[in-house]
Amino acid sequence: MTNPVLEGLARARRSAVHLEMRDAYQPRDSEFIAWQQGKRLDPDDRSSWWRPFLDVVVETTGRGVEMRRARIVSEPVTEYIKYEYDVTFPNVAAGELVRWLPRRNAADIPLPGTDLWMFDGSSVLFTYFSGIGEVVDREWRTEPAVVALASTAFEAVWERATPHEAFKPV
Repeated sequence: MTNPVLEGLARARRSAVHLEMRDAYQPRDSEFIAWQQGKRLDPDDRSSWWRPFLDVVVETTGRGVEMRRARIVSEPVTEYIKYEYDVTFPNVAAGELVRWLPRRNAADIPLPGTDLWMFDGSSVLFTYFSGIGEVVDREWRTEPAVVALASTAFEAVWERATPHEAFKPV
């Protein structure tokens, strides 16, 4: 397995949390471009939106691992965040819990400098991006102070954030 996120999910036994803080990711992504051109997922046609990562979510949550994703977003939201919002229902259908937090409501939360995944509250995978949102590197960290920062930040965001089903991007 060469994808560190998939490796972390495969090893997780209790929890996997994902904190996203950018307003745009991978602007050259073919699915984002198709969405910009009008493509929308049909919730009634599962075969049109099911993708391999959702199989991983089902398998991971099926082992009893709680998967939570929190997104901090600027308002008004960017076109990319509108896209993310539109394509999140498959993640929820697969068993992932997703919440959204407007950036103004996160201003007093000490946050790491970049997006992260944390597995079982013991290891953190930071993802580093270029200015336009392309992944440039990833780094595993297990120092107790780093894990504590990631955990505290995520839980504070999660507590304030709105569940996907109730969030309405502005």
